[in-house]
Amino acid sequence: MIMGTQRSVAPQERFAEFLEHLEAARELQRNWMNYGLDCVDIYVEDVDGDWWEKWEEEEQQNFLDLVIEFLKSDDWIAVKVRQQLANKPITEIAEKLEKYYSFPESERIFALKNFLAGRFIEENTRNISNNFEELELCDLVAKLLNKLQQMSGKNQS
Repeated sequence: MIMGTQRSVAPQERFAEFLEHLEAARELQRNWMNYGLDCVDIYVEDVDGDWWEKWEEEEQQNFLDLVIEFLKSDDWIAVKVRQQLANKPITEIAEKLEKYYSFPESERIFALKNFLAGRFIEENTRNISNNFEELELCDLVAKLLNKLQQMSGKNQS
């Protein structure tokens, strides 16, 4: 039974598509056997160029742009981050957030917490003044990490 706009694919169509994919795989295998690693040149344009570096820079810039856009928004998390770091420009905050987000997962929370607590830890001997501020800061870091993770996912799609 066909419901709504869904359409079942006829077995012949699926089989034909499978045969096309199978033939492409066989061709790749033949080229690999004939040309070895040089077969990559057949499938990848400008394989020796700097496409990897450009792609990586573009990905980083896209994420940074998303973070800047987020920080300029009225999202309550962005507002709290801006309040917490009132003396820092948005681009500087975004660059630091991008940097700390790239840390290994086990270090991210501490890096972000230390960054956001900057006004509390300016003096080496002074720690966060009370447990309430500590909990608020931890909550902000957790929510900020969640937002950065969402942005990172958008950046990859």
